[in-house]
Amino acid sequence: MSSTRSSSPSSTPSRRGFLRSALGVGAGISAGALGVSFAQQSQSRRPNILLILVDDWGWADMGAYGSTFYETPHLDKLARDGVRFTNGYASCPVCSPTRAAVMTGKAPPRVNITDWIPGRRPHEFSPIVTPEDSDRLAHEEVTIAEMLKPLGYATAHIGKWHLGGEGYGPTTQGFDVNIAGTDKGSPPGYFAPYRAPLPGIENSPPGEFLTRRLCDEAENYMEANRERPFFMYYALFAVHTPLEGEAPVIAKYAKKTNFLEYQRNPVYASMVESLDDSIGRLRAKLAMLGLEKDTIILVTSDNGGLLYEGKSQVPATYNRPLRAGKGHLYEGGTRVPFMIYDPQAKHRVDDTPVISTDLLPTIAAYTGARPPSGIDGVSLRELVRDDRRIAERDLCWHYPHYSNQGGFPGGSIRSGDWKLVENFDSGAVELYNLRTDLREENNLARSNTSKVRELQAKLESWRKRVGAKMPTKNPDYDPAKADQELTGSRRENQ
Repeated sequence: MSSTRSSSPSSTPSRRGFLRSALGVGAGISAGALGVSFAQQSQSRRPNILLILVDDWGWADMGAYGSTFYETPHLDKLARDGVRFTNGYASCPVCSPTRAAVMTGKAPPRVNITDWIPGRRPHEFSPIVTPEDSDRLAHEEVTIAEMLKPLGYATAHIGKWHLGGEGYGPTTQGFDVNIAGTDKGSPPGYFAPYRAPLPGIENSPPGEFLTRRLCDEAENYMEANRERPFFMYYALFAVHTPLEGEAPVIAKYAKKTNFLEYQRNPVYASMVESLDDSIGRLRAKLAMLGLEKDTIILVTSDNGGLLYEGKSQVPATYNRPLRAGKGHLYEGGTRVPFMIYDPQAKHRVDDTPVISTDLLPTIAAYTGARPPSGIDGVSLRELVRDDRRIAERDLCWHYPHYSNQGGFPGGSIRSGDWKLVENFDSGAVELYNLRTDLREENNLARSNTSKVRELQAKLESWRKRVGAKMPTKNPDYDPAKADQELTGSRRENQ
């Protein structure tokens, strides 16, 4: 059997009305080096857009979402200043599909990226053969950067890309500048010298901390482009493995560790604090530049927090009260922090279900850009600024792969308070009412078969609409060998 990545047939980047800039390619950014006057800037300046995507950041990984262990004063202030969504979701329980959804406003199956790139080795003897998907974001897709370029926006990608390698990096997808973005999903370590070169910071001094360096680059970029509207996609590597942090901060959390708490990993806590420091620094820089009232800030995560992976016996974090974590279709794998700061909007905690695909149309609404056709998300601007409700809708997920964290291939749908989870491997179906059972402990599938049929029909209709590829039966299926293959991190289901 085989289950491999399919490559896009195109090898040459398409031209969709944007100019590829050589600025920032292969060189770090210094303040002033990239300042460009924009003669055609409109009299009424369009807002700057700061889109912050954190890696593997769990729903409960900051104070405003309930953590009593992690110290996140800057994130908590952002939550108090903006609109904090309690039902924010990532479009997939793993990274690359969500990143594609963020960039395009389309559900992952629609762009044929449904697993992390390049994906895990297929299970040879499992009941199903998982479908092939792409190892790059096709040039035919219109990204947020490409959507904003015709409006005169300066565009920068800083951090993790993970949507394609050579010929498919950020500068082929509408970004003038790429700092650190490659095809890799994990950072080459958090301290220089890094184990592999990162574009723009190849000559990092020994001992440099990656999270801090990326924030330096982001600050410099904002200062250099203060006179024109900019879109900065600040995609942190933190808090993805390898778990590495600065020794004094780790020591601080080691003293705080209480084994009665679920969250207690001092190294992971130090990484959360470094993330929080970055948020504080960026907001302070915007204020110093006089841009805070001209900048929309959107913050979320690419999937739920990591519990276990591989042979690790120590959880990185816990997403409780949510079930499971990264790599799983339960709430802990897909529900994430989701915040929008609009200087003209009042602070609010909002329980509207929102998702990664909503970011592109929201940014389009704030900037006056025309969103590309065929997107799946909806604008949240009116909800944030005017507290105008959006139409009720179903949210769907398609993850037809075995995850590195023990998750099964399947699909899920949230419709109102109801959540249905389908297991493509076993054929099992689970039904939960999230209002009364946020932990997803009480499976109601047998007692409410009519709701199961209703949600299965909706989920199947959505899969057809977005062109979702389904697994096929495995002719080499061997129950005994399959059980050995799937043993390991199944505990994370609990």
